[in-house]
Amino acid sequence: MAKASKKQALGRGLSVLLNDPKTDIQSIDDKNATQLVGSIVELDIDAITVNPFQPRTHFNENALSELAASISQLGIIQPITVRKTGFNSYQLISGERRLRASKLAGLKTITSYIRLAKDSESLEMALVENIQRQDLDPIEIGLSYQRLIDEIKLTQEELSARVGKKRSTITNYIRLLKLDPIIQSGIRDGFLSMGHGRALINVKSIDDQLMIYQRIIRDALSVRDTEALVRKINTNQDDNVLEKTSDMSNDALPDYISKANTKLSRFFGTDIAIKASKSGKGKITIPFASKSDFERIAKLLNASSED
Repeated sequence: MAKASKKQALGRGLSVLLNDPKTDIQSIDDKNATQLVGSIVELDIDAITVNPFQPRTHFNENALSELAASISQLGIIQPITVRKTGFNSYQLISGERRLRASKLAGLKTITSYIRLAKDSESLEMALVENIQRQDLDPIEIGLSYQRLIDEIKLTQEELSARVGKKRSTITNYIRLLKLDPIIQSGIRDGFLSMGHGRALINVKSIDDQLMIYQRIIRDALSVRDTEALVRKINTNQDDNVLEKTSDMSNDALPDYISKANTKLSRFFGTDIAIKASKSGKGKITIPFASKSDFERIAKLLNASSED
């Protein structure tokens, strides 16, 4: 009964527009388009495809399950936004977490706003709405800003007006994209803050950036500590400010192990210890400084095994 009354609330006219292919609306210039656009309606979930322009690439499974449980109890509080692409066919503009969670909750329909837009407009709406409404990590925000500049051809001044952010703020996010991918991953996973990333950008050498990254993780350096360390490196106040080798000596190790040690240390953000016998047998030790550091390393190992 509840579902029936909900659908009746949409009105006979709007119901016809959605379900009769003869009066199907494809363009803002079509008859009755203004009646459809911006309306809040219940759409079949199976009729909605995911937006390929979605800036968010990581979806926490536990958070989705929690949202699905909430939706099962309370329903969709904030409608998703879609654009009409054909008869009973829609493409998501924003709200992918809500859409995914609704599917997990077993919903057959979902409350939606309907828009009519060109692909470029859909991209802009998706990026801007997600930046404003979703909890994107700093790298995802930087990527979204860069896509608006590259694909919509916006200047930073125009972008500033679109998203309501200062130009300097936009520049800071975009600059994060210049960091080494390992450091970007650290920011995305929450092991580094945006402040740490902004400090690391000022280090020209990628090798030095990665060594500082290891120090931040290992010693739990604050942003202020990191900025001070970067200043020392840039002003050559201390030639030994970075520990560029681990505590154990690699002189007696084969060359292939020494090279692997450096790569592994960079990957895990800590000084890896490798011991090997002349027969080729050995042991790899991955140290950690705290519970959170252990969880970070475990997450990297799990991600590698899934690949």
